[in-house]
Amino acid sequence: MKNLKSLIVAFLMALPMTFSYAQSKVAHIDTQKLIGEMPEVIAAQKQLEQLEKTYTSEIENTYKEFQTKAQSYSADAANQTDVTNQARQKELETMQQNINQYRETAAQDLQKKQVEMMRPLYDKARAAIEKVAAAQGFDYVLDASAGGSVIMAKGKDLMADVKAELGF
Repeated sequence: MKNLKSLIVAFLMALPMTFSYAQSKVAHIDTQKLIGEMPEVIAAQKQLEQLEKTYTSEIENTYKEFQTKAQSYSADAANQTDVTNQARQKELETMQQNINQYRETAAQDLQKKQVEMMRPLYDKARAAIEKVAAAQGFDYVLDASAGGSVIMAKGKDLMADVKAELGF
């Protein structure tokens, strides 16, 4: 009987330790907000916007040139031979195709540049989140961004600590 009491006491003393090991520390962070506030991301977005403006300007200038040439050819069509008008029409079609192809190439280049510039910044943010979470003893960090996988975000928000780790 005495051994049974000792066994029950030992079991009850070990029970809280079992529950403490079973609980995981969980934190959350709004990664989209973090990334949107990173100075490097803001600078990269400005570079991408400038590149987009350059492409847009080039496309607009080329299109204006196309319109001017089309109007000129249209106004002068009655004074030209059928062969000349057909050659002009073919030239305009080629110009239109070139404009469309340049527009597609510019969009692809812009998308490629965005991935190239942003991927290292996303990786940097993720590494900082992991470092802060590990230093503070968190087992899980949930993304609290809109559309993220958080059902309840009552844990510690790591935003301020991760910003400090990133230096802003």
